[in-house]
Order: sequence, then structure tokens, then C-alpha cells
Amino acid sequence: MPSLNMTSLNRLALAAALALACLAGEVRAQAPTPGALAAARELVAVKGAAAMFNPLVPGVIESAKNSFLPTNPQLAKPLDEEALALRKEFAAKSAEVVDEVAKVYAVHFSEQELKDIVAFYKTPVGKKLIAEEPRVLEDGMKAAQSWATTFSDVVVERFRTEMKKKGYTL
Repeated sequence: MPSLNMTSLNRLALAAALALACLAGEVRAQAPTPGALAAARELVAVKGAAAMFNPLVPGVIESAKNSFLPTNPQLAKPLDEEALALRKEFAAKSAEVVDEVAKVYAVHFSEQELKDIVAFYKTPVGKKLIAEEPRVLEDGMKAAQSWATTFSDVVVERFRTEMKKKGYTL
């Protein structure tokens, strides 16, 4: 997989968060079975989603550190040192995020469905989907932004035209 810059990682994290928010919208009433959870964890692993969440722990630590800097600029060095120690201490916390994501999958899919999905991702086309999906999502976001900009121009012009008919100049 090619290396991704922070902008790409942020877009991927945003896309994942949006996907999870959509998935969380229709939660089943019953708790997932242990087998479903195991299959969901395998799905998350096969998709490489765990790597997508790796920046979360350091990002939270960096964000917290940076919240102290404006009022305590003299503490930059000790805060940097503490942030480094916290990154080491909390590195394993990324596994908790993976477990949470697996639970979301396990709530929305049966154990057999999850096993079928994992089997698909292990096929050549499934592997290609995994490899291409980050670029597809990034290109899709760019295409959607471009479309929205063009559409916005049409809407703005339409407002101007319609308001001019009513005697208003925008």
C-alpha cells in the first residue's frame, strides 16, 4: 500500500467515521454473539482498518498537549516529553478502537454474513478492493467536492436570476 500523508489519513478517518455513523443509525436490539465478534474482528483485520485508526491515539495525545500550549508556552519541552511518554503508554489503546468497530459490524451483520464478507475480501477482487479503496474514497471525495462547487455556482446564479425577477439584486 502506498504511503498516505496526514491529509489522506484524515480523509480516510473522516470517511470511516461517517461510515460508522451511518452503520450506528440502525442498531439491532440484541448483542452480537462471540462468533460474530470474532468474525467482525477478522473482517476489520482483513480490511486493514486497524492501520487507519493508528493515528487516533497519537492524535488525541497531540491535541490534548496542544490545548495546554497557548496558556503555558514555557512548558513546550516538558509537554513534548510527556506526550512522548503517553504515546508509548497508550499505544495499545488502538486495539480498543478496533474492538469498537468490530462490535459495530457484529451488530449489523450476522456471524455467517461476516464470514462471507471476510471470504470475499480474501478473493483477488476483494484484495483489489482493499488496495484501491483508499484512493477510490479520496478520488470520490474530490469528485464530490468538485461537483458541489459547480452545483453551487448554478444555485447561486439561479438565486440571482429569480431574485432579480422579484426586483432584488444580490
